[in-house]
Amino acid sequence: MIALAGRLLRHRWGTAVATLVALATGILILTGMGTLVESGLRYRAEPHRYAAADLVVARPEVSRTVKEFGGDTTTTTVRLPDGGAVPSSLAAELARVPGVTGVVADVSVPIGNLAATGRGWSSADLAGDRLVDGSAPTADDQVVVGRGAGAPGRPIDLVVGGVPRRFTVSGVVGGTASVYFTDARAAALSPTPGLVPAIALRADPSAVAAVTTLADASGADVLTGDAKGRAEPSAELDARDLLIQLSAAFGGYVVLLIGFVVAGTVGLSVRHRRRDLALLRAIAATPGQVRRMLLAEALLLSGVGAMIGVPLGVLATRWVHGQLVGHKFVPDSFPIAPGALAAPAAVLATTLVAVLATLAASRRVTAIKPTEALGEAAVETGPGSRARLVAGLVTLAGAATLSTTTLGTGGVIAVATATGMLYLFVIAIGLLAPWVNRFAARVLAPVLRVVWGSSGYLAAANLRANARGAATVLTALVLAVGLGGSVWFLQDNLERTTVDQRRDGTLARHALVSGAGLPAAALADVRAVPGVTAATPVRGTAVVVPSFDGLEPAAAQAVDPAALARTVDLDVTEGSLADLGPRTVAVSTLRASSSSWELGDDVKLTLADGTPVTLTVVAIYRRGLGFGDVTMSTATVAGHTRTGLDDQILVSSSPGADRALAAVAARYPGSALVARDDLTAGLAEDLAISAWANKLLIGVLVGYAALAAANTMVVAALARRRELAVLRLVGLTTRQVKRMVHAEQVGLLGAALVIGGAVAAWTLASVVRALTGSPVPYVPPLGIAAVAGGATLLALATTVLPIGRQLRTPPLEHIGIKE
Repeated sequence: MIALAGRLLRHRWGTAVATLVALATGILILTGMGTLVESGLRYRAEPHRYAAADLVVARPEVSRTVKEFGGDTTTTTVRLPDGGAVPSSLAAELARVPGVTGVVADVSVPIGNLAATGRGWSSADLAGDRLVDGSAPTADDQVVVGRGAGAPGRPIDLVVGGVPRRFTVSGVVGGTASVYFTDARAAALSPTPGLVPAIALRADPSAVAAVTTLADASGADVLTGDAKGRAEPSAELDARDLLIQLSAAFGGYVVLLIGFVVAGTVGLSVRHRRRDLALLRAIAATPGQVRRMLLAEALLLSGVGAMIGVPLGVLATRWVHGQLVGHKFVPDSFPIAPGALAAPAAVLATTLVAVLATLAASRRVTAIKPTEALGEAAVETGPGSRARLVAGLVTLAGAATLSTTTLGTGGVIAVATATGMLYLFVIAIGLLAPWVNRFAARVLAPVLRVVWGSSGYLAAANLRANARGAATVLTALVLAVGLGGSVWFLQDNLERTTVDQRRDGTLARHALVSGAGLPAAALADVRAVPGVTAATPVRGTAVVVPSFDGLEPAAAQAVDPAALARTVDLDVTEGSLADLGPRTVAVSTLRASSSSWELGDDVKLTLADGTPVTLTVVAIYRRGLGFGDVTMSTATVAGHTRTGLDDQILVSSSPGADRALAAVAARYPGSALVARDDLTAGLAEDLAISAWANKLLIGVLVGYAALAAANTMVVAALARRRELAVLRLVGLTTRQVKRMVHAEQVGLLGAALVIGGAVAAWTLASVVRALTGSPVPYVPPLGIAAVAGGATLLALATTVLPIGRQLRTPPLEHIGIKE
């Protein structure tokens, strides 16, 4: 049977190539994406700074355990945005533990004008830093710097706390990214008084239990071995989280899409070979032999697809990694796994889908008598079984139920249900496609006859008669239109809404911004400028909030509520921002819906450094995309952010104050006075960069869906040789046949555009409404034309070209060969 399968594939090269393309491309995508996911899961942060420590007490993550409906529990762990912090007083307690021989509270002081972090001299030994020149710092105005940053006895200017300060270099260490102060000076300059990122210990193994007890009481973890690397801020850890998050967001849909496409292509290929299979049955081939032959074909094609798809998947992974590095999502040092697990898993999953699809497609022709199989191969059967009809209606009802859920909820729940709704609609259309095709043929028959005459009549008759055969083509087109018209435009809606909310909600004329941070003195200087009517400091941060399935980080801002109403309009729907204070919080409607928060609720949040707080919701606002899901008072986060400085100061002023404000900006290194419109333009550019990764994956989804549509239409066109030959032999001209095919394509494409467009519009509107509150989504001016025109061009190119090639061959050459 294997030899026979190989010979049949060689003679059925059209369907074999189409199936091979679907399999190889599916393996390529799964290998590439799986390798990136595997890289994220396999990555372990090696300790560098704390390599010399025996134990590290830190709190880099926060966890939450949720009890599910079945009684099982799920624990969600999220890395803290600022890396976490522990009380510095814990160092003294740990020093008293028997077996602990050394304790260092590792203070962190951001340096604004150097790619370095300030630390106390006692922590130099942790990183293995040794003096190569000079001496240790002994006075508050002395520092030790890395090689090349200065020389002993020379002055050095450092921006600490947003303010330029002059120090004297007392010594130089080799190969470090740290600036060392005296321990007392480092503690005084720390933006988080009383808190340190980590405490490093030298200790005997006998001390671990006592250290763990003290750490647990403070909510901290004890890290040993390679786990110590989790306490060190690193771009590699951020890259790991990004890769895992992308896989969680898109992985399931990619797998489902590839399974859907492979199953459809394989099923269509088997279906168009019913005559061959019926003849094999008629010459005494048993059902088992036919099934084994088809399975052998599927395995052969899967093997060839693996040989093509896996190497291309490796190359695609390298290209994507280069793009991620170029867009600053992943550092060049992040290790990419060789795909030892991803490639076999991709091949196994795709092969399994191909085998199951082959068995399902061959079930009918191998289950009936040989004479019945010959009859069914010659004449199109009915639209489908009752089981298929019932399954389609049930799936359609499920999609309708998710529609109700989407409209009745908001936030991430609505987004998840809306995306699931899209796939349920497509699956329902795939199951109901034969009946949809028949209905569309009846509705379009008068139009086709009027426009194309007798060719239109034949086209309508063909659409009715071949309703079941065209089901896969309709499904692929609906899938391409549905994905292209919904998921792709979602990112555009998010970017547009974010920029609009920031622009409409910013009442201030200018903003004083600084990458190094702005101290409290800058705010006082701005407010002292004549003509300034209001100034609001804004500090960007993040918090960890409970969600329906665990924990998730949320964008947040801390503001001074005193003059907020004159510089920012958050579009409050409930409550008042006037009540914002140290123990209160304002949240967006999206966050309130996702976390089931209402006005007056006491909510538990975790600040960026891991400090848990309970705040009362005093306001709910609409403009969460533009300003963050959570707005707190600056007093709430004081001493709990990495820099302890404001990112910008929003200024409402008269035009005459511009020159004086520019002079204030000049006093603070790295700061600039930015007009409101320029501020929004910068935001749009940042959003476009951050959206690149999402659009890359969405492009893969849409591109594979388009490939599936092209594949199925080419296979369907190649299977019509005998049919077209018969029509030409009974008197139709080549022109009439072409007009008939064009009319068929218009009918099928029209149905696909209407159904796919309706599914896409409903899905996009549901998601946009959940995220932005707007019932009408934004579609770029050329968006509709691109989707409709692309689908039309795809349908015509993959049908008209193969049909045209067949019509150039004399009909007698096709009448006696395979269909």
